[in-house]
Amino acid sequence: MSEAGPRYPAARAGAPLVVFDFDHTLYDGDSGGHLFKWLILRAWWRRLLALLVAPIAGPMVAFLPTRRRGISAFVWVGTIGFHRRRDLDALIDRYVEAHMAQIRGRLLPIALEVLHRHREAGDRVVIATGAPPELARAILAFVAHEDVPVVGTQVGPRLGAVVATRHCHHEMKMTMLREAGYTGPIATAYTDSSADLPLLKAAQRPVVVNPKEGSVAMFQRVLPADTPILNWGCPGRAGEPVAMPAAAQQP
Repeated sequence: MSEAGPRYPAARAGAPLVVFDFDHTLYDGDSGGHLFKWLILRAWWRRLLALLVAPIAGPMVAFLPTRRRGISAFVWVGTIGFHRRRDLDALIDRYVEAHMAQIRGRLLPIALEVLHRHREAGDRVVIATGAPPELARAILAFVAHEDVPVVGTQVGPRLGAVVATRHCHHEMKMTMLREAGYTGPIATAYTDSSADLPLLKAAQRPVVVNPKEGSVAMFQRVLPADTPILNWGCPGRAGEPVAMPAAAQQP
């Protein structure tokens, strides 16, 4: 389905552990939101059901304590009638194949170049995302031709659908990374999100990329003074602009 990707050296023994967020870090936007919108728009009755749950579920998504429940409501609408995780995985692969051009346009070349450099150096690289891991994995494999480990939100059957059962978010992201075997010190962490403060604080070198303008002062207040706050070409986001890699520039 995808072209052969670049060949990287095996991660060195004791190599630095490098963690990337996915949405607004490697990908311009909310990849899970784009997927679940597509899932809902597949049928008129799913669209109607989404409108019915939106007044309750929509505000829940905006607040950290209720975010998982709010997201799960929309995932439920998009997957009702499916009963196994692999059913959702199959839909994800279909979605990525059908939208490859749009997805390619959302992957950030600067971010992919940073990812590439870490892998060339033999670092241990992992993606930790609030999206389902199959989504980030499929996007990176089919579109960017990168085969990289992904830790993400777990999904499973519930109430006649497939919903989020464990959200890879905030403190839980750190827990799930450790459970996946990434137990050593985190050398570098890249993320845009204030919800990833536990990850940034755990990293020896935190790097904030593509943050919301309103979050910049908070990051400057709670993270070390020398923490880079960068913009990797993500429109509408804050941070010091970084030059586009020459290989990604248009002729």
